[in-house]
Amino acid sequence: MREAQASICLQGGPMSKPNGYSRLQIRLHWIVFGLIALQYILADSIEEAWQVFAKGGTVEFSPLIAAHVFGGMAVMVLVLWRLVLRFKRGAPAAPEGEKPAQTMIAHLMHWGLYLLMILMPLSGSLAWFGGIEQAAENHLILKVALIVLIGLHVAAALYHQFVVKDNLIDRMRTARD
Repeated sequence: MREAQASICLQGGPMSKPNGYSRLQIRLHWIVFGLIALQYILADSIEEAWQVFAKGGTVEFSPLIAAHVFGGMAVMVLVLWRLVLRFKRGAPAAPEGEKPAQTMIAHLMHWGLYLLMILMPLSGSLAWFGGIEQAAENHLILKVALIVLIGLHVAAALYHQFVVKDNLIDRMRTARD
């Protein structure tokens, strides 16, 4: 029983594994990816505004700042939705023949990504709306951690596609509802 609970906790979902991700899971993955890319593009405007705010200045309304704030909130909501879907539907099993250590690293990386995609908007909100300096500092640290994990995630997908040649990347292109 403990093994089954550990499997559900680590892999997220029921014991029966779906053959792939659903259309909705794939769409949410790519929408979140696009929103996060936009967050990094818009980061300069909010960082500059934070510096003004931190020095006691007044920050004027800016559509770029608003886009960053609302984009962060959208990321968090969509990631929470993704997690609900993952727990309800499950996630596909590891590729056949993958070593247990690789599977564990993949699970840890995915859960790390989920955690960072939730902590980033929370820390940003605490900084922006609460004026909490420590939250702003944490947000910048999390920003670096997230970009590192995204880079590792992309590198792993490319490794599977071009070195292992198991077509793993197709999971996020073709739905298996």
